[in-house]
Amino acid sequence: MARTDGRRPGAWKPAWLLLALLAWVVPALALAAPRIGVLTMEPGEIFWERFGHNAIIVDDAAAPYPLSYNFGFFDLDEPGFHWNFIRGRMEYRLEVLPMASDLAYYERTGRGAVIQWLDLDPEEARRMAARLAENARPENARYTYDYYTANCSTRVRDAVDEALGGQLRAQLSGRSQGNTHRSESVRLAAPAPWMALGFHVGLSGHADRPLSRWDEAFIPMRLRDALREVKREDGRPLVKAEQQLLPHRLVPPPAEAPRLRTPALFAGLPLALLVVVGGKRAPRALAAGALVFWLLAGLAGALMAFIWLGTAHVAGHGNENLLLLSPLCLFLLPGAWAALRGRRPTRRFRILLWLVAGGAALAGFLKFLPFLPQENVEWVLLLLPLHWALLRTMDPKRGDEAQ
Repeated sequence: MARTDGRRPGAWKPAWLLLALLAWVVPALALAAPRIGVLTMEPGEIFWERFGHNAIIVDDAAAPYPLSYNFGFFDLDEPGFHWNFIRGRMEYRLEVLPMASDLAYYERTGRGAVIQWLDLDPEEARRMAARLAENARPENARYTYDYYTANCSTRVRDAVDEALGGQLRAQLSGRSQGNTHRSESVRLAAPAPWMALGFHVGLSGHADRPLSRWDEAFIPMRLRDALREVKREDGRPLVKAEQQLLPHRLVPPPAEAPRLRTPALFAGLPLALLVVVGGKRAPRALAAGALVFWLLAGLAGALMAFIWLGTAHVAGHGNENLLLLSPLCLFLLPGAWAALRGRRPTRRFRILLWLVAGGAALAGFLKFLPFLPQENVEWVLLLLPLHWALLRTMDPKRGDEAQ
């Protein structure tokens, strides 16, 4: 019988083939393993951006765009945030946003970005994507933040290690480049001298333990470098492709922490000489200078004591710089004020003066003990001569003997 619809026989075949293809492709796309990448952003200019940043990218063919799992979000308006920040009990959270939206901020601020696509098996990639999605749920997204042991980069590191069944930690834990929490902090903060100074003075010997490659991955750029060297069990590189997404337009941090021992020595000795010579010729000017120095030293010491006794900032506990910048300096201020007005300081002033100078001398002695490895030689070289000179010049008994 002839067809009456005007179509040739077999005209429906291409349509049926297309429908069959779609019926096969759509479920296949839904089951395809996502691509997993580690996105690393270079340091910025704001103080909390100095250490760089990173995130995990999940590029799923079934999703409209790649997603960025970013562990670096915090809320300045959260009740008690600033007090928790001071106490070292901050809470950060994981947020999920389109990768393009995440990158837009870094493009505006001139911070470079590199993505490393990981060579994960399909099941590893699916499991990691599911684990991240579960972690991003509001009831799971928050975590207690620590600068060195639980930050945005250690969370990325741990997620990759979990997906690899512990292979990342196994390859990085036994290796070290000699970096420490202090050296990395001072190095990255060096473009902001006040910040580098704060780290150097405020960190104790806890921050001077040589870090394994695993531990130093608290710095996103160190994790990026380590991932380039990691191998799968079968010998294939973990990173199968690396792509620069944004150029870095800011001045990069130095490759090493600045070396300050020689400058400290050549500053400490002239300062001590100036105190000894100037104290004889202009005692009131010396008293004014001592007043300022003891005020700053005492406040710095009180802050370090608070970090030790009142906060969870473990890297600042037991700081030997308390011997060089002692809170006792605050109790020297009445004696300095009396000397500034031409009056004789009290006997208590002399006792405190000897205690402060003795503490500085003890800090110098501790540098000869190998089991106390705090890297504060710079501060000993700068401040010990100054404390000695102030003791020699402002000790009331020495003044009586000189007369």
